[in-house]
Amino acid sequence: MSPMCKCADHGILFSCLKIAVCSGNSITTRSSTGHIVTEDLVRRRAEHNNCEIFSLEEISLHQQEIEKLEYLDKWCRDLKILYLQNNLIPKIENVGKLKKLEYLNVALNNIERIENLEGCEELRKLDLTANFIGELSSVETLKYNIHLKELFLVGNPCTDFEGYRQFVVATLHQLKYLDSKEIERSERIQALQSYPEVKQKIREQEQAYLLKRAKEKEEAQRRMRERKDRKEKQMEAELGLDSPDSLQYKENHQTEGEREQQMWRTAEDDEEDRRFWEEPTPYTPESRLETHRYIEEKRKAKDNIRGSKKREKPLPKLVTAEGKVLNINMPKLHFSLKDDEENNQFILDLAVYRHLDTSLLDIDVQPTYIRVLVKGKTFQLVLPEEVKPDSSSAKRSQTTGHLVVSMPKVKEIILAKQKLSTSVKPSNSNTTQKSTRSKQVEKLEVDPSKYSFPDVTKIIPEKEQIGQGPIKLQPEKIKETMKSNVDSENNEEVPPLI
Repeated sequence: MSPMCKCADHGILFSCLKIAVCSGNSITTRSSTGHIVTEDLVRRRAEHNNCEIFSLEEISLHQQEIEKLEYLDKWCRDLKILYLQNNLIPKIENVGKLKKLEYLNVALNNIERIENLEGCEELRKLDLTANFIGELSSVETLKYNIHLKELFLVGNPCTDFEGYRQFVVATLHQLKYLDSKEIERSERIQALQSYPEVKQKIREQEQAYLLKRAKEKEEAQRRMRERKDRKEKQMEAELGLDSPDSLQYKENHQTEGEREQQMWRTAEDDEEDRRFWEEPTPYTPESRLETHRYIEEKRKAKDNIRGSKKREKPLPKLVTAEGKVLNINMPKLHFSLKDDEENNQFILDLAVYRHLDTSLLDIDVQPTYIRVLVKGKTFQLVLPEEVKPDSSSAKRSQTTGHLVVSMPKVKEIILAKQKLSTSVKPSNSNTTQKSTRSKQVEKLEVDPSKYSFPDVTKIIPEKEQIGQGPIKLQPEKIKETMKSNVDSENNEEVPPLI
């Protein structure tokens, strides 16, 4: 394949890479420094391991715009799988101490040679797809990785070399698959037989590629200088340093000048974008890095414009020019205003977000209206009557989070207390007597002439025993009755007792 065809193929791949970089910026989180591996980034990516990195075995750091690979061999010694695809890493480094590493994916980076992997004793799979490896002889460093079974080099400049596959197969005896294609025994025998001639061809093609790379680096530096000069001129034009009368013109025609300047900036940016994306560039690490820098600058410029628009955004109109207070509900919260006539006050129930911190609420009660700031957004309500701001109170519900503001009215209304109507129930005479008795104090009076109390000590009188044996009480009773009968008078008219 001719060099022109190579550039065309790489150009197609480069356009795909541009899309990948743009999509990566929109869906991933940048590290705190922007271009290196940080501990915070690693911990956030270790959520499946409870954010512990010392025992981490697998981590994915793809699409993080990483430009330098470091610290992982110190923080994550137990790593077995490491994903670093679609970054801006120019060199494989600081992974030699990962003794347990089995799979390393550094596809879609800016790597130009294979190196510093001798210490990865358990490495079984290495993915170097779509990098810039032109020194195919650097594949000899993988001889020490005796467990390496799969290697991916597709999309690298070295794959266009004549005898590329034969050289790799003959160099790495432990390989089972190269670029997803199984290595047959017959293929390895043939590659070993033609190894001296193939090795010489590879050396010559490498030298030609290195000369080409030196020219590409010089061309990339020239483009960077030109772009820097254009940017400086553009900044000078924006500041108005090339026209001494521009300051006076801006003072007299500020609004019109701002509009024209904005239109001029937009047209200039569009022209710069068109020129940048239509300019033919070779597929090199420098052009890929330049594309990333350009996209990053554009993104920052858009963020600055958005930030300035937010800062310049006019405040909401709360009071008209005539002094009329307006009803505003910027946070779009549900509310209810209750007229509590019994306590002579207004009660505002504002449905504030349940988990919102109370420190983000600012309440201002005025005689004719109430204003509440919820996370900087204004809620304002005009009251039907004047209230007392000093006597007002605000509470927050612990269950619903609602804000309840009590505002006493200025006009005091005295309401007559309604007497409760007591319903008289019909009652019996017994109940009335009981009630009267309960009201009267009862006293116990004892008259010895009317009442006689038995003498407890004389319940069993002592009697003399006559003769021997038990006391005979029954004959005595009979004698007493006989005596009583003798004393009584006999009346013949009274019939006898039956």
